[in-house]
Amino acid sequence: MTSAIILAGGLGTRLRSEVPDLPKPMAPVNERPFLSWLMDYWIRQGVRHFILSIGYKSHTIQDYYGSRYRQAELDYSVEEIPRGTGGGLLLALRQLQNEEAFLVLNGDTFFAVKLDALREFHERTQADVTMALLDMADNDRYGGVSMKPDGSIVSLDASRADPENRRVNGGAYLMKRDLFEGYTVGDSQQKCSLEGDLFPALLNSGKHMAGYLSSGMFIDIGIPEDYMRAAELLANKREKD
Repeated sequence: MTSAIILAGGLGTRLRSEVPDLPKPMAPVNERPFLSWLMDYWIRQGVRHFILSIGYKSHTIQDYYGSRYRQAELDYSVEEIPRGTGGGLLLALRQLQNEEAFLVLNGDTFFAVKLDALREFHERTQADVTMALLDMADNDRYGGVSMKPDGSIVSLDASRADPENRRVNGGAYLMKRDLFEGYTVGDSQQKCSLEGDLFPALLNSGKHMAGYLSSGMFIDIGIPEDYMRAAELLANKREKD
């Protein structure tokens, strides 16, 4: 069984004008929380255990979902102080089960990546972490990558230096269970970013990071313009599935 950690602890300040009283993953899309759309997709891919890494207004998410959502078991990793995406992930690792690889998903993005194909690529390349990528022409908001022909990632944020590089991080990852052995979560209030701190550290330490290119639908609700597009995109996605 594959578990998925959903990073859902951010403040969502850029979306506050549209969703003033809810944590960002609970923003309503077609009268349902965005988080429900996200979990529905991955349940259809076979995920049966979610660890929700939450912080801002965490009780709103816990009260709404409880310990189960449809066919999936839910656990919660609650940040008492804001830790950033990296700190939230490290804290949530304590609740992982015994599977060899696990998913990590951004709680404000929907990326329709096929889990079987992602897993096959991850195992074939013997990667420590596989990052799902998409081609995006307007990519100023997203971290780009530079890769070898075999998919091995050699640098991050490459799109900033090369405008012709359209491949960007889609916010869905498959990681080895022991990837973060030796990393600890202390009581410091210093935040840690997954994309800005942990991933560069892993790459610099020689961990094998690979990029899997997917053409699946992608939507990021982090800003009001894209949030307003989500209703139509997700409704169309449900009709096609």
